Formats: sequence, structure tokens, C-alpha cells
Amino acid sequence: MGVEIKESGVTDHEFAEMEQFVYDYLSASVQTEDDGGRMRWYPWHSADYRFNHIKNVVDLARKIGKNEGADLDVITVAALFHDISKLEAPQDIHAEEGASVAREYLTSRCDFPQSFTDEVCAAIEAHSHQGSLAELPLETRCLIEADILDKIGANGTALMLLRMGYESRTHMDSARMVDRVFQRGTDHVDRLESDTAESIAHQRLKRVKWFREWLEEEVADMDRDPDL
Repeated sequence: MGVEIKESGVTDHEFAEMEQFVYDYLSASVQTEDDGGRMRWYPWHSADYRFNHIKNVVDLARKIGKNEGADLDVITVAALFHDISKLEAPQDIHAEEGASVAREYLTSRCDFPQSFTDEVCAAIEAHSHQGSLAELPLETRCLIEADILDKIGANGTALMLLRMGYESRTHMDSARMVDRVFQRGTDHVDRLESDTAESIAHQRLKRVKWFREWLEEEVADMDRDPDL
């Protein structure tokens, strides 16, 4: 479990310990809820889903960062902690809360330079930024682009189909729901700055488009969208 980090200031052992801490923290956030929690009935409100999302973002952020010349140490640790407070804090402050948890961990359990901790926490705190990414630090931008990309493609499509079941929709709504993933993904692509992220996004959106077309071809009476 985890990402192999070579020739890095963050050792494999340190990263493995961080991973375990993040997973345990997410699990505890769900287990201590008294009332079922915010959106508890959705599949993405679970420690397993959130941890899987985090690992996806780590992989994507490192891929983008490597191609763009970013500091992979900062990117990796920031990506790992970016959603640690997602299950316990309101959406509008989960980034700030996550940065606080990361700072406590990095200062109390590790021996990294203060500048490193500051960069990591700044990226975490800014990862919910909704404006232009052009003026953000490179490492922060890589994290945000990776977070966006995990909502695009097969993962976003699978989650949308799961959501259909929870909302008691029939399979005949599936093409329209998949189209929603495509449209949202297209909107997200406009925010991306790096060539690496844009390339990944376009590849993933092609797959979503193909899946919708397969639904239209193979399911009788499935609504067709002439624009796709």
C-alpha cells in the first residue's frame, strides 16, 4: 500500500506511517459520528472511498509534478493529507482543518524543515481554491489538478452510477447521468493549466464519451444526445 518514493527527503517508511495515520484518522472520523453524519448514505462518505480517492490524487499529483518540475516531496505529502478532515469538517473549512492536522503531524512526529511543513500545509489549505490556478505555486496547482482529475473519467462515472441507485433511479437514466459526468468534466478541464493534466483529462473524457455511446447503442430506448 502506498507510493514508492526514491531519492527523496521523505523515506518510504515515513510515507507508510503517514498513510496509516491518514487511514486511521478517516476511519475514526466515521466511527465517532452520532447521527450518521453528513451525506453518510452516499458511498463516498466512507473511510475506504476517501482513502482510495487520496491515493488516486497522490499518484496523479506525482505524475503531473514530475513532468512539470515540481517538488515531489511537497506534492506527495500534501496530496496524502489533503482530505484527511473531509469526513469530520464542513466542506467549506475541510481544507483548513486538514492543513492543521497535517501541521500537527509533521511537527510532532517528523523532523522536516519548517519551510517544508509550511509549503505542504499551504498547498493543503489552498486545494479547495475555485479561481484561476495560473498564479498559484506549482505544487499547489499540481495538487488541485490531481484532485480535479480524479473526478473525471471511469472513477467519476462509477460514482455517478452508484449515486443513481441511492437515488432510486433506473438504468434508463444512466446515459443522462454519465453525460453529466462528461459535462462537468469538460467544465473542469477549462481550469487546468499544465499540459500533463490537460492530456490526462482529455483521455479520460474520451472514455466517458465512449461509454455513453455504448449505452445508447446497446440499451433499447436509451435517450440519445445528438451533441455527443
